[in-house]
Amino acid sequence: MRKPFNYGGQAVIEGVMMRGAEKMCVAVRAPDGEIVIHCEQLNPKIYSSFIAKVPFVRGLTMLWDTLGLGIRTLMFSADIAMGEEEVEFSGPIAWGTIAVSLALAVAVFFVGPLLLLGFVDDLIASDFVSNLLEGVIRLALFLGYVWAIGSIPDIQRVFGYHGAEHKTINSYEAGDELTVESVGRRSLVHTRCGTAFLLVVMVISILVFSLLGRPPLPLRIASRIVLIPVIAGIAYEFIKFSAAHQDHWLMRLLVAPGLWLQSFTTRQPDDTMLEVAIAALRRLLVEEHLIAADEAEADTVPVMTTSPAPAEG
Repeated sequence: MRKPFNYGGQAVIEGVMMRGAEKMCVAVRAPDGEIVIHCEQLNPKIYSSFIAKVPFVRGLTMLWDTLGLGIRTLMFSADIAMGEEEVEFSGPIAWGTIAVSLALAVAVFFVGPLLLLGFVDDLIASDFVSNLLEGVIRLALFLGYVWAIGSIPDIQRVFGYHGAEHKTINSYEAGDELTVESVGRRSLVHTRCGTAFLLVVMVISILVFSLLGRPPLPLRIASRIVLIPVIAGIAYEFIKFSAAHQDHWLMRLLVAPGLWLQSFTTRQPDDTMLEVAIAALRRLLVEEHLIAADEAEADTVPVMTTSPAPAEG
């Protein structure tokens, strides 16, 4: 019998992706109201190998694969939502998008605060205060970005699906029946949310960079880029540990800011959004042989499954 597994997911355009131990399934609402589901095998070199068990290292490999999977499912969902008949689920466009996204994120959130700090850095005598102020600027940029994109109508719908994803996973982990009624009663927030992870990255970066002093600007910029994998690895382990010990009062206190921030990146989903999230998780549980196939047929709208594709790598 398989030991309990922490299922995860991601909101996409008019849909939800659910990731399991061996498979992932993404469900998207097509313009005609049909739910289109695509499932595929996860890369066993990442999820079933020795490296998946090595603390700090495992976070980097899984996060990299999650980023690639997230971009590809977003592209898939966009094609389905626009009524495209030929859906391309991978390719150089996907990986090019990942590269550009990473470069922009590093430039804005890790190099940008240093450049902004340069306007007043000569007036700061303490190295620690300089690094602390840089961290405050970084955190402010991140919070401002999250707040700003939440005002975009199309993003608000994605945030609704984000809420549906959280509610569905919360319902499954509580042992509820996966129905719109039961799922709809569950919380919008979850301790393993990617929003909370990014907040932890920002906080840990303040702690790590405060230990480096104040070398010349080129070295400071290089250190911010080089140490991103280290910070991400630490953040991953914190999120994993906090999720496993969320009943402890101290851990609840530490994760509270991440749960609060999710109020910016989730919205109350409507029933149609919940249907999509439930369809994705049900199909995933079937694919991983945890429920019978007929249990996934209880969807209230027609469902179409695309042909599976082999995992890349």
